[in-house]
Amino acid sequence: MPINSFLYPGPSNSNPYVVDNSCMFNDGDSAFLSKTFSGDGTSHDIGTVSFWLKRGELGAEQGIFTAGASTRNFIRIESNDTLTFRSVGDSFHLQTTQVFRDPSSWYSIIIAWDTSQGTASDRVNFYVNGTQVTAFGTATYPAQNLDIKLGAAELNCIGKDSEQTTPYFDGYLSEFVYIDGQQLTPTSFGEFDADSPTIFKPKNLDPISGIKGTNGFYLDFEDSADLGNDVWGGNDFAETNLAATDQASDSPTNNFCTLNPLDRSTLSSDGTTFAEGNLKTTDASSNYLVATGSMAVTSGKWYFECKIDATASHTASGVLIVDLDGWDRTDGAANGSYGWLYAANGDKRNGGSSSSYGDGFSANDIIGVAIDMDNTSVYFSRNGTFQASGDPTSGASKTNAAFTNLTGTITAQVYDGSSGQAHEFSLNFGNPPYANSSDAADENGYGAFEYAPPSGFLALCTQNLGSDGG
Repeated sequence: MPINSFLYPGPSNSNPYVVDNSCMFNDGDSAFLSKTFSGDGTSHDIGTVSFWLKRGELGAEQGIFTAGASTRNFIRIESNDTLTFRSVGDSFHLQTTQVFRDPSSWYSIIIAWDTSQGTASDRVNFYVNGTQVTAFGTATYPAQNLDIKLGAAELNCIGKDSEQTTPYFDGYLSEFVYIDGQQLTPTSFGEFDADSPTIFKPKNLDPISGIKGTNGFYLDFEDSADLGNDVWGGNDFAETNLAATDQASDSPTNNFCTLNPLDRSTLSSDGTTFAEGNLKTTDASSNYLVATGSMAVTSGKWYFECKIDATASHTASGVLIVDLDGWDRTDGAANGSYGWLYAANGDKRNGGSSSSYGDGFSANDIIGVAIDMDNTSVYFSRNGTFQASGDPTSGASKTNAAFTNLTGTITAQVYDGSSGQAHEFSLNFGNPPYANSSDAADENGYGAFEYAPPSGFLALCTQNLGSDGG
């Protein structure tokens, strides 16, 4: 089934270590970080790379960490969504059988090498989510004492290939660490949850700062004006085509809802495309567009915003919520009883019929959506004003709610039901892909919205889902 994997996110125990930020790489921007080290560092043969990633585009070759020119070493995602550590010019190539196709989840990736080891299989260790990978589709280990170029006196790139103009990474990277001269294990970077021992989570990296080596670095992405900042000092990376808005609050310790490219309609004319960390969507070649959220709820009160990048007045195009249990994906949810829509022309739509509701909206408007699952109602705002004098805080009285018949498993959706028009939407579930004029958090302190969420309504993120239901 399509992955909307945070209907139930796991136990609600607190995490003692919080990762505040990640960096969002949009491959359409040709964004990357780069550094050419002045010397080869502590060791040519021994090192560890650790990072967390959340995927954007699937089914595409994407560079993560690469060093060198035509004879280079790289860590990348392959077009079949496996992970590779490989040399071009030397005969080593390790490629997982495991695929990485969940765009709603964070993965911990650790690759540690010591090519001086006498046993070939000990020279490189892969770990995913704290567990060592033992199954490889290709397993050619480095020759003994082979020099590894990652972290060496070469051009090092994060987010692209160091020699080719492509491929670029698409998605989020967080807690990016290189240790020069040590082959470490996952316990240096994270730990398994005491109450749920299959969940691997980050931990404070300060204890290993002293063994980082000459060319070691730690990018935490907490300075939006300097995303390549090495917080351990001395090895900053230069940014190319990265902006302050590419700093994300989506992180391994607080995963935010995005749009889900795996949960697609089956319309033959569906031309939906995704960008900006799966938070922006367009309809390629002016076809139909249907995009749903990666997190779904059955209880509680939730808020998200949608910036209208481009739209046209149409009774079946706009911002809505959808019941994933009812939507059969053969059409846009706006045409069925399982979708509740605020249309661009100001109408509201449910069950295939439209009625007058509020103001029409156009490019640059911000549509707010307040979902009250406890009282089966939803309210829509335009630029901070709830339409039809709706009051989301009214609770059971459902004062002027747009709809009062919500049922099922609810997530966000944007919909363009008019082939031949070019609609574009950017979603903000608390982690906006654009700059707000003001950043308003929910009452738990999560999210950055243009307009303050109504009292009691929360951002769609795992910290809120874990503590407040859903």
